[in-house]
Amino acid sequence: MRRKKHKKRRKQTVKILWITVGLLGIIALSLTAHVSFSETQDMPQAAPEELLLTYMSYIPEQKYEEMYQMIDVKESGNISQEDFIQRNAAIYEGIEMQNLSVTILSYQEDEQTVQYKTTFDTAAGTVSFENEAAFLLEDAHYRLVWDDTLIYPNLYTADKVRVSAIHAKRGNILDRNGCVLAGEGTASSVGIVPGKLKHKKRAFKQIAQLLDIEVSDIKAKLAAKWIKDDSFVPIQTVRKVDELALLSKTPSEAVLQEQERQRQLLEISGVMICDTSIRSYPFADAAAHLVGYVQGVTAEDLEKHANEGYTATSVIGRSGAEGLFESELKGQDGCRIYIVDSLGHEKEELAHKKVVHGTDITLTIDAQLQRDLYTQFKEDKGCAVAMHPYTGEVLALVSTPSYDNNDFVMGMSNKKWKTLNEDEANPMYNRFRQVWCPGSTLKPIIAAIGLDTQTISPYEDYGNVGLRWQKDASWGSYYVTTLHAYDPVVLENALIYSDNIYFAKAALHIGAKNLKNFFLQLGFQQDLPFEITMSQSQYANTNEIETEIQLADSGYGQGQILVNPLHLACMYTAFCNKGNIIKPYLRKTPNEKTDDWIDHAFSADTTQTVLEGMKKIVNDPHGTGYAAHREDILLAGKTGTAEIKASQEDTSGTELGWFAVFTADPAQKHPLLLVNMVEDVKNRGGSGYVVEKDRQVLETWFSQS
Repeated sequence: MRRKKHKKRRKQTVKILWITVGLLGIIALSLTAHVSFSETQDMPQAAPEELLLTYMSYIPEQKYEEMYQMIDVKESGNISQEDFIQRNAAIYEGIEMQNLSVTILSYQEDEQTVQYKTTFDTAAGTVSFENEAAFLLEDAHYRLVWDDTLIYPNLYTADKVRVSAIHAKRGNILDRNGCVLAGEGTASSVGIVPGKLKHKKRAFKQIAQLLDIEVSDIKAKLAAKWIKDDSFVPIQTVRKVDELALLSKTPSEAVLQEQERQRQLLEISGVMICDTSIRSYPFADAAAHLVGYVQGVTAEDLEKHANEGYTATSVIGRSGAEGLFESELKGQDGCRIYIVDSLGHEKEELAHKKVVHGTDITLTIDAQLQRDLYTQFKEDKGCAVAMHPYTGEVLALVSTPSYDNNDFVMGMSNKKWKTLNEDEANPMYNRFRQVWCPGSTLKPIIAAIGLDTQTISPYEDYGNVGLRWQKDASWGSYYVTTLHAYDPVVLENALIYSDNIYFAKAALHIGAKNLKNFFLQLGFQQDLPFEITMSQSQYANTNEIETEIQLADSGYGQGQILVNPLHLACMYTAFCNKGNIIKPYLRKTPNEKTDDWIDHAFSADTTQTVLEGMKKIVNDPHGTGYAAHREDILLAGKTGTAEIKASQEDTSGTELGWFAVFTADPAQKHPLLLVNMVEDVKNRGGSGYVVEKDRQVLETWFSQS
């Protein structure tokens, strides 16, 4: 009778990581236990309620042998120690039980039963139930009568506890027009059915060669305990052969090679290829540095992000927007824990955590512009930034050369990883996050600083001194050089002809202190207020502009000045917004609004004066940016060629080519501000190389608008 009553009163189960329970004497109603217990097996004269608490304290420590020593084996159905350990471990650990709390409710001395309440956390949430444990008194010692209902009241020998995971869908990353930059895609999973594998040694070698992996990797995957003869064991994820691409008139060599590789794999007995769902990046290398990629979590990830919902099968954002918005993209997996009977019918649900799918993230990026910029510059080492000059929306962030982020999701071959790392062009290097010598693209900023500090006048003629100049003999052999002679030598002409000598003189008029203070006001030596961390722009390697020559060189964007391309684009927004510098942003939201980063960085009159000169840089036939001139749309901008060399006499140095261009009419329907930098333009046309490529990007942009 006592066993029947005992079986009726139990209710739930889970895996425990830690429990603190209390050692009690005589227990009245509703008394809770919270102390640690000795591991001593024999506890003479210990009361049943004390023994129950000791038994429960062993669960989180997975001391199943000690638990077994406390039961009456005969009255517990003669269960073997091996079966006892296997049953308890499978359930408690399978449902990820932790934070166990046990409260003794009462003790029925005549029936030697303890009523108690148990609460614990599981993978699917908190479980709480009341239960009853029975004891037998033998040789002055109480022993626990065990059966499955002690784990959970409605659990019996033939029943099983099931844990069903409901995986959250990762949120998509979208461009401003809803175009998918990262989302769910389909790949091919190459796997082995062990029972159908023949001539294993030869087959392993063939598979390893075709997949560019080691034979040991294949054997390790086939050694997993869950594998049976008819199991499909995934070995590697590869690109799905695009049928449409094959049917095209000129399928690419890569598509044909992949088709042939998969054909050879399928000729090996036991190899199967099936579709599998993966994270996909449709724009691949065109947006890889911006979007980033995901990879499977590591043991270090699980430790670092404990209690954040990650499991051994989760993926995590490693870089770019995937890493930046990881917490929102990943969602939260759901889970159900329930009991099924011997026929597989569900008896009772113990816990249920609803799945929360990841949030879609919409970026301000225009995917087509991103791709167009990449297409133009993909063979170069460089970067590009595109912005809406009146709102701060970042429309493109490109780094070239690039890599295919899909390779990281599917598992990169050793050969490809080695190629990427040994490539001298460093395709993994994110150039738009770095700082570079801006060259003449800084001249409009210097002009505005000079006008606002009233240290230069736009109408003052500095005089034609030829193509090389030094302040005086104290400069020794050092001269500032320029490319064009012109008259009069006033600000507007200096901008049109990009005169280094004029701006070197302007910097000397401004003075090191004024220039430093203004640079600090413009965000130099500070973090850019943007979602992606950018390197800080600098005006000097130290806190000071230390020499006259350094000051003069700073006037035309050389010296020790380094600028981040997005920072430069932000400073240029002042010429579109009456002196206010717009705050850039990457995430597009329903309630977004334009914010100023730096109010009144320059006066409205100053920016208008400089703007007129920048218009002529693009629209005057003598302007260095005239190749980008359009009859239909008014553009303004500035070219720049920054010399990177060890000394003035160095002839082996390289050059960075720059072009910053923007729509100068506030009424323009689709405004754009574009900043491009290309390395190694020496003997390739300098900044003119960049202007020509940007001209083609602008043509596409305005033709589609």
